[in-house]
Parts: sequence; structure tokens; C-alpha cells
Amino acid sequence: MGEKIRSATRRPVRVDLYGTYKDFTAQVLNAIRNETFGTDIGQNSWTTVDEYDRFINSLSISTNNQVLEVASGSGGPAIYLAKKTKCHVTGIDENTSGIATAINLAEAADQSDQVKFILADANSTLPFENNSFDGVVCIDAINHLSNRLEVLKEWHRVVRPGKRALFTDPVVITGPVTNEEIAERSSIGLFLFMPPGLNEELIAQVGFHLVEQRDASDNAALIARRWYQARHNHKDELVSIEGAERFDDLQRFFETVHKLTSERRLSRIMYVMEKK
Repeated sequence: MGEKIRSATRRPVRVDLYGTYKDFTAQVLNAIRNETFGTDIGQNSWTTVDEYDRFINSLSISTNNQVLEVASGSGGPAIYLAKKTKCHVTGIDENTSGIATAINLAEAADQSDQVKFILADANSTLPFENNSFDGVVCIDAINHLSNRLEVLKEWHRVVRPGKRALFTDPVVITGPVTNEEIAERSSIGLFLFMPPGLNEELIAQVGFHLVEQRDASDNAALIARRWYQARHNHKDELVSIEGAERFDDLQRFFETVHKLTSERRLSRIMYVMEKK
């Protein structure tokens, strides 16, 4: 992991990884994303562009298709998806700063006709009619939604028959994890940790057919390590934005993600499912 933060054992505190949306275009954050992801499309997850391209291929998206992105964050991946496939993307997120940033980025990229962003709670009934979309995508965010069964039911409701939904779950429990590690891994917000096999059961229960399932842990371990090191490289500038305490807390978070994921004690699994 490069430089290590030396600290006494302490109870992990809640820190906000997504508060940076309001400063998303700050020069230091741009530099950190470039060092972390290689190609920066505005992602705030464990995905790289190469991996995201594979996800897009798995969704089988075509020109003028309507795609829903759940937890759209800064809007960067939605804009990238629209440009790459010539589809229309609707992004939803409950973070007001994320939605504001996404709208501004879409306007700056001249993509406002292709991409729109709506403030919405993905835990609740989605503000769309039945069979509205040709695809649903949710990258590394379903673990922040508390009712997995109801979330999947809503995705099934809004996607058209024969079309696909894709999500990654980065906290499937596949090994022994201590209570301290669980607390550190979930220090950035609400987390739903899943045992192996339960996602598959819920996917079938709501009426989806599981098309593809793949372990994507290596990417999460890689990005966590890079993110930690990139932040360390720009520590002084970040501390001026975040404060020293939040900086240290987030560094511990990234170190924990790298350790648990690289050891496959918490695995990141990708699921592609199709509506029958």
C-alpha cells in the first residue's frame, strides 16, 4: 500500500466519501482520479474504463436505447455511456451535490439531450412507468441500498422484457471478517453485507434470469491501493479541503478495502440479469 498510517486501535468513525461531489472539479481531485483510474470518466467507484466497457458490452445497449443508471454520482459514467453507445441515459442519485455536478458536466459536454439526472431515492418506488428502460446499471452502489429485494423488484418493473440489468456488489462476505474490519469498511455510510448465494436467490425471486456472474475483486483491490497512494501523494492539498481527521479516516478506509478485497474475505461480484 506504500506509506502506512500508524494509529492506535480505535472505533471507526463515519466519514463521507461522497462529500467531494461539491468540489469534484477541484484540480487536486482531478489529479487524484487520474492517478487512481488511469482514465478519468468521473467515476467514484472501483471501476476502470476497461472494466466499464466490458460492463457496457454485457448490457447489450444499442443506439437510442433508454438506460437507467442507479446511483449516478457525478454523472461522468452516464455521460461516457451515452457518448459510447449513442443511447439515452437517465441517472438517479439522492446526493444533491452529485446531481448538480452531473447536470453541469452534461451541459459542458454538450450531452444534455442524451443524458438527464434526477434527484431520487433508489430505495423507494422509482419515478418511472413500467417497462421504461432497455437497461439498468448500478456500479458498486447497491450495497448502500438497504432493501435488496425491493430494489431488485423495482429494477425488474422498469426494465423491458428481454432487456438486462447489471450491478456489482463489492461486499459479498467470502471469508472471516472481524467486527472492527466490518466497521471500518462501512465507515462511509450505510452498508448491506451479503452472504454468498443470496444475491442469486433474490435475482431469481423477482423474476430475472441470471445471465452472467463474475468475480471482479481484483479491480477493487487495485483501485483501492491506487486511491490510497494517490491521496497520500497529494496529502497537503487534500488536508486543506478535508481536514486532517477526515483525510486519515478515508486513508484507513481505502487500506481496509484493499486488504479485505485482495484477500477475498470481502469479494466484489458482478451480476448480469435479464427480464424474462
